[in-house]
This record gives sequence, C-alpha cells and structure tokens, in this order.
Amino acid sequence: MTIRPSVVHILLGIVVGLVLFALTFGVEQYYRYHVSNMRSVDGKEHSYYIYPDMSVDSVLNLVRRDYTISGEYDLRWHMRLKVFTEPQPGYYVFPDEMGDRLFISKLQTGEQTPIQLKWTNKIHTREELAARVSSQLMLDSIDLIKRLSDDEYMADYDLNAESSRCLFIPNTYEVYWTISPDELFKMMEQKYHEFWTKERLKKAEALGLTPEQVVILASIVESETYVVKDMPTIASLYINRLHKGMPLQACPTVIYAVGDFSIRRVLKSHLKVESPYNTYKNKGLPPGPIHLPLARTLDFVLDAPKTDYLYMCASPSLDGTHIFSSSYSTHHSAARDYHNMMDRRKNR
Repeated sequence: MTIRPSVVHILLGIVVGLVLFALTFGVEQYYRYHVSNMRSVDGKEHSYYIYPDMSVDSVLNLVRRDYTISGEYDLRWHMRLKVFTEPQPGYYVFPDEMGDRLFISKLQTGEQTPIQLKWTNKIHTREELAARVSSQLMLDSIDLIKRLSDDEYMADYDLNAESSRCLFIPNTYEVYWTISPDELFKMMEQKYHEFWTKERLKKAEALGLTPEQVVILASIVESETYVVKDMPTIASLYINRLHKGMPLQACPTVIYAVGDFSIRRVLKSHLKVESPYNTYKNKGLPPGPIHLPLARTLDFVLDAPKTDYLYMCASPSLDGTHIFSSSYSTHHSAARDYHNMMDRRKNR
C-alpha cells in the first residue's frame, strides 16, 4: 500500500512541530529556571525576613510587591518538581533578576544572608542589651534577659548575672538572623577571647585586675567624660585609688545605682542610696559595668599612664576637660575655681 506524499508531509510536519514545541518549551523552562523568571520592578535587589510560620504563598505575596514574575505557573511547577513546600526562616537578599532555581534553593535550604549585628556603648542594663539585640535578631528579649540574669548559665562563661554584660563588647558582628541564644553567647565568648590576647591579659594582671574588672573600670572611665584624651588619665587616677584602698567616689556609679540615667548633677541625697554600685559607700569596683565600654577604652585602662593623681574635677574652662590633682588641698582649690565659674555664669 502506497502512502500518499501529502500524508507523509502532514506527519513530518506534526513531528517537526512537536520537536520545535518541545525545544521551545525546554528552552523557555531552562531560561526561567536557571536565568530569569523574576525581575525587580525598580532594578534593585530586595531583602525579606521570613518567619517560621510563613507559607510559600505568604512569601510570594511579599515578593510580588517588588518583583514581576514572568511565569508564575512555571514557578509553581518548578516548586513541585523540587518538592518545595516550606520556606526556611531567615533573612534573605535576592538579586534584581533571578531564575526560579536560585529563589527556590535559597528558601528551601535556608541559604541566608548574614546581618550586621551591632550595639553602642550607650547600653546600661541587661534589659537594654537584650532589647537592642532582639530588635536585630529572631530572638526573644525575655529569653536573653533570663540568660544574662542566670548565675548558673553565665558560670559557663566564667561570669555571673552582674558581670554578664562584660561579654558583649560594642562592635559590629556578622551573624545569621536566626542564630539561637546559645549560639549567640558562644559567638560572643569567642569574640571576647579574641580581644583578650595574651598581651592584654598580662597588662591586666600587672594592674592587679581581671578582664571583667577592666571592663567595669572602663565603663566608669567612659561615663566620666566625652573628652577622649582625658580617659587614660582618669583610668590612671582610679587605678591609684584602687591600689590605695580608697573608694572610687565615681558619680556615674551613683547614677547607675539610682537607676535614673537622666541625672546630670549628683546630689547629696543620691549619695545615700544603698547599692553595691554606689562607690561613695563601697570601696573597690562595683560588681558589674555601668554600661558597655568600647574596646579602645579597655585599652586606655590597660595602657593607663603612671601618675600619682587621686582627685579630679571639671575644668573651669568648661570645655569638658578635667583638672587632676595628687593632693586634696590642690583638688579643693581647683574645685573652688570651677564652682566660682559656674556661679558667675548663673549670675550673668
């Protein structure tokens, strides 16, 4: 039986059409999967916080605000092929243009982008520290406070509830948004020990101080002035008082003891507060830092110059600097000059 040429041509055309369709479909799927199926509206990369209870649909609702999806059917088909049903929580940054493979892979494997975790030296309490850290991470501030306040937990880091903040030296740290509390504390312990090199430990030992005591003293020094050049001398003064068994009589510790950080002038009534942080009533260092000092201030303490200063008062020039004295009579005279200047300013 002879097949007519027209039928052959028809069959050949169907085969060629099917092949072309398959090739076109394959090329299109390859392009959308590997190259581009999602393009940002503004031509910029975009970031998202994906929480544990978020579904694939809720993630797509977020992404649609910033990206145009050329083939959403293709995207969902690719998700089914990859058995992608549950996005991993985390902080993700996506490029301005991407294929489905990159989008799915990141969310399916939890391939997060690290965040920059930071806090300043303006933090005074465990509560402030926990609030600052938890505002940047997927962590509960109450959980952090419990750990910082737990003597038994902090004993693993050779610290206690009062000194626990010593572990957190102000800096910028690269971490994952989903870091656990235990992982965070372990990381801070590592960074803490990286700072406390053998050389620094020897300097602290020569001063008769532990690393934690250096942090505590540095927090007082930093609270006394914003004039950086005075800080090493202030550190020297307080080290001298410690060695002589004199009370530090540091006004910032009284403010911490009172718990009102808006106080600008310490009054006699403040000096009567009963607290281990009141260095007018108690000799030696308080049990913990009164805020989180910068690393440079720790070095100011460790490298404090040798002086015989025991007293200081604000300079009558009112420029934030201090006048240092080794005798009370000299200090009293300097203090009188300062108060006279303040009185003259009031009467103008």
